[in-house]
Amino acid sequence: MAIQIPRGTQDILPGKVELWQYIEEKVHTICKNYHYKEIRTPMFENTELFKRGVGETTDIVQKEMYTLVQKGKDSLTLRPEGTAPIVRAYVQHKMFGDATQPTKLYYMGPMFRYERPQAGRYRQFSQFGVEALGSKEPSIDAEVIALAVDFYESFGLKKIKVLLNSLGDVESRKSHREALINHFKPHIEEFCSDCQARLEKNPLRILDCKKDRENPLMETAPQTIDYLNEESKEYFEQVKEYLQAMDIEYVFDSNLVRGLDYYNHTVFEIISESEGFGAITTLSGGGRYNGLVQEIGGPETPGIGFGIGIDRLINALEAEKIEIPLETGLDCYVVAMGENANRKAAELLRQARKEGISCDKDYLSRKVKAQFKAADRANAKFVAVLGDDELERNVINVKEMATGNQEEVALAEVVEYLIRLTKQ
Repeated sequence: MAIQIPRGTQDILPGKVELWQYIEEKVHTICKNYHYKEIRTPMFENTELFKRGVGETTDIVQKEMYTLVQKGKDSLTLRPEGTAPIVRAYVQHKMFGDATQPTKLYYMGPMFRYERPQAGRYRQFSQFGVEALGSKEPSIDAEVIALAVDFYESFGLKKIKVLLNSLGDVESRKSHREALINHFKPHIEEFCSDCQARLEKNPLRILDCKKDRENPLMETAPQTIDYLNEESKEYFEQVKEYLQAMDIEYVFDSNLVRGLDYYNHTVFEIISESEGFGAITTLSGGGRYNGLVQEIGGPETPGIGFGIGIDRLINALEAEKIEIPLETGLDCYVVAMGENANRKAAELLRQARKEGISCDKDYLSRKVKAQFKAADRANAKFVAVLGDDELERNVINVKEMATGNQEEVALAEVVEYLIRLTKQ
């Protein structure tokens, strides 16, 4: 029996990988426009990083991490999210001392979580994210949200919505925490074992529980907005004012808490409202995490960021029936007849490729008709035909597939000829 791909993973084959490449180019372009620099971290980190950074009480740490034991000593974990590794690198390499501040970074790559696979959610999934470290200005919160919105809109997505909330500062979160404990404690036995364990450790996580979301106590639970102190209220108001100034529409969502322990102040999600997208509408999410840098061993440093799932983006494009104009064809296909012609074709291909022309030839010793079919399947713009007669006269016949126009070109000039035609 043939070996199959592991559950919760996917092969991205030619024909589909071009869309991924297109998305990756968009990532690089928009981050350059916003002056964010790319950073690449290892795919696995010390397990302690995620326990301290993401939070001991989160589903990620308790249930979803792929953790390895190296030679019976070090515990290593495949990264389940992108922020903690970025912050670890920021601290380790003392990026807080760089002259250019704040430190604005972006990343793109695979993440790993052990969870039930479903549409748009894999155990190995690709994520693009940004992190802005070193600024406590509300304007950078708005910038990070704007970057995410601009990214989605650059693909032509129309049916997206920004959900916004504030968790407040440490003092505000402490007041809200006490209110949550008092609210849930008398009836905590009605909730799942996870929620019962979270009650004293991190009651905010109860609000994020998928099993007990229909419990009536969820509807009447204390909301974060009601426990914000004056400083947190003012901060949140400024974030909203900046979003309005940037013409970013948003909806206040008092139930939005996010699933990671490090968030405070601004939190947000971007969802799809497209019909047929599925029950899980979240495309991306993020927020502010003042305190995370200190938790990982660095100096007091504010930060904010987001993570965007590439698979979810592709689902949104499909749901809105957006066709991405991908360039998948060849500039030229050389049809060669005979051994001498094949050798000359190989020479021409190398010359053309050095000049940036995408080209190919037959490698299966097919007849001329079959070679033309191969050129058509490759969506070649031009077909160059070379046989013994052409070799004797040092020429080659170049045919434009779209119009059928054909021209005889000197072999010594064909590469320059193709450059003129394909670079117009």
